Parts: sequence; structure tokens; C-alpha cells
Amino acid sequence: MVHPLTIGQLRLPNNLLLAPMAGITNLPVRLLARECGASLAFTEMVSVNGLVRDGKKTFGLLASTPEDRPLGIQLFGDDPALLAQGARLVEGYGDLIDINMGCPVRKVVNSGAGSALMQDPGKVAAIVREVRRATPLPLTVKIRTGWGADSDNFLEIGRIAAAEGCDAITLHPRSRSQMFEGHSDWMKIAALKKAVAIPVIGSGDLFTATDVVRMIGDTGCDGVMLARGALGNPWLFREAADLLEGREPAVPTPAERLAVSLRHLELFIELSGERVALREMRKHLSWYARGLAGAAQFRDRINRITGKAAIVAALEDFFGGAPHGR
Repeated sequence: MVHPLTIGQLRLPNNLLLAPMAGITNLPVRLLARECGASLAFTEMVSVNGLVRDGKKTFGLLASTPEDRPLGIQLFGDDPALLAQGARLVEGYGDLIDINMGCPVRKVVNSGAGSALMQDPGKVAAIVREVRRATPLPLTVKIRTGWGADSDNFLEIGRIAAAEGCDAITLHPRSRSQMFEGHSDWMKIAALKKAVAIPVIGSGDLFTATDVVRMIGDTGCDGVMLARGALGNPWLFREAADLLEGREPAVPTPAERLAVSLRHLELFIELSGERVALREMRKHLSWYARGLAGAAQFRDRINRITGKAAIVAALEDFFGGAPHGR
């Protein structure tokens, strides 16, 4: 069943979390996930180099509202001192600090950050130690199983993070070399849960409410972090909570999909202005339509049209017409 999750001094009403996703988990996405039941949401990855050197533009990633709390702020970088400085700079903007040690993207790992840190346990220890000294906020790390398929060291990294004062660990059980290919090995989440005394949050291949229930049951993890499965589907949090509580999941109706996608558009326009919002919303609207009859034609239409009125008309035509199957 759904149960509270405590991370440091932060007590969450449930154990369903929205993952940090670069270019995706801005304020509108977080607000909609929270309305469907996410107890904690994270910012996009925030560069500590950007915080310290660029300032204003990077701080824009922290845009929030009182309804967007509690908020986790995910930092990335490879310098322990800079990460500690970044943690101090953002302390007033959120309720928890997470250090990204799992991002597999080339640009990030080439800078020594993200999953590149899995290759240097000594640096991991220094980072957690320095950030722990820098802030009283709950501190977490997000990791992968290792750099390559034959170099799993997540248990070592997990023990180091716990020993240096980390309050919880999120594991995406793929190696960096796997990127997002193949299947995540959930049994490695179970192994990490046995290896450390702090909460372990599972991630990876959570696309349905059944997946969420199965991960919790199979691994004993303390919570789950939904990522790609929640794209265009904030209802996944609601459906997972329903299933965990023994209820039949409430599947969103076409009318609900229309209302939420329109609200998402308005929230995005309010945050970033119409020009940016209309461009960026194309991917989100395609995700809202994913799996429904006629989704390919809808995606082609919204990628060709311009202007808010045309986008709204396309949404009303697609979601407001005949019922769609899933």
C-alpha cells in the first residue's frame, strides 16, 4: 500500500516521486504531477557551474510557487567545493538537495559529472561529505549501477554515500553504457536496499501502475521515482496509488486529457511566454496523445501548425471527438 516516506527531516505523505528530467520537469509539469498525487517533485538538472558563474539564467530553472512544494533541487557537477557552494546558493529555493551521479548523456559525462562519477568512489565520498557540511537540507544522490556492464559498483557507491551523510539513494538499475536500452535490473535495487540503512528509491521502466506495485513488492524499495512513464501521463501517480490501495485505477477520460493538456499549455505560457511555450509544448502534447487512436496523425498536425488558437483547435478536435482506446 501507499505509505509515508521520510528523507532526513522531510516527511512525505506517500512514496511516489517525480524524477528530475532535463528539459522536461519545469514548473508546469511538476504542478500537474503533484495534482495527481506525486508527493515530491524535482527540478531539471541544475549545473553548479552555471549557478556560480552564470547566475540569472541558471537560477531560472528554480522557478516555483508555494503549490510546488516540497521541491527537490537536483545539482550536477564534478567539483566537491563547487557542489557545496551550489547547495548553499539554492538552499532557500527548495526542500531537498539531490546530486546527479547517474546521467549518461555524453555532454554531462565528458565534464566529469553525472554517471562519470561512478568511476571515482573517492570523489563521490568527497562530494557527499562537502555538500553534507554545506546544507542542513535532506541530501540524496541518484546513481546507476556502474559505468559499464562489467563494472557494477553501486553497492560500494551506496555505502559510501550513506556513510558520508546521505539521507536516501535513488538507483536506476542500468549501467551508463546501457543508456536507456534493454531492461533495468530491479533485483539490484533489492540488493542496495539490503546493503544500506537509509531509504532506497527505485527507478527504471515504470510505465504502468502495475509496474509500480511490482517494483515495490519485488525489491522492498522505500519509494519509487517515475520518469519516462509520467511523460504526458501525470495520472500514473493516481493510478499507482489506487492500485497500491487495492482500488481499481481511475483511467483518465478524453475530457480529462483535454482539460489537463490545455491547462499545461496555459501554465507553460505563463511561465515562459507564448513563443517558447508553443514550441516546447509540441513534445508534451504528443506524449498526452501517446497510445491513443489517431495519435500519429495528431502529432503530425501539431508539428506543422503554429499559433495558440490552432494548437487549441487541434487539441479539441483530437480529445473532444470520439472516445479513444488505450
